[in-house]
Amino acid sequence: MADEVISALTVNGPPTLGHIDFAALDTFRFPDGGGFPDSYKAFVRHAGWARSFGLWLVYPPLLPGYADGWHGRAGNLTTRFHAAYVDGRDEGFDWMVDPDADWSLPTSLHVFGWSENGDALLWDTSARDANGEFPVWESRSLNSLHRLGDTLNDALPLVRDRAVGLSGSGPYDIEPLPPSRL
Repeated sequence: MADEVISALTVNGPPTLGHIDFAALDTFRFPDGGGFPDSYKAFVRHAGWARSFGLWLVYPPLLPGYADGWHGRAGNLTTRFHAAYVDGRDEGFDWMVDPDADWSLPTSLHVFGWSENGDALLWDTSARDANGEFPVWESRSLNSLHRLGDTLNDALPLVRDRAVGLSGSGPYDIEPLPPSRL
């Protein structure tokens, strides 16, 4: 089923792949010793650098000299996300984690996707399953947490449905984007 979810995504032309660091995609390791989830690797290979569902950017690892990648942009957004949740916890804004989470969760979340509305897709990197997949969460405006599923494959239909509800559907799921230099 995992391959079916990703292979069913329609792409408007060939994906933008030339600046993606495929060696890093296959060799990067998280602190637990595991690599990127297979669902993410399949998504990057299928979609490349693109806007998904008219709204979402999923950050792949990039070759040196390119912007908007896993190591740069996703890392910076993760730092911003963590700071927002430290502030929220300090202010007692429990609604930021209710009803799906608690204050221990945000520290293990890492941004891997960002919407043009300022929402984040995050992995819970402390909860890798036996297949190497991370649970996927969404943080709307960095003010709430919603569990979308056990894998990116589980989350993609929900992300699509929400994006279509916000901006309507387009003729393609994936719109390849030109690479940006630093």
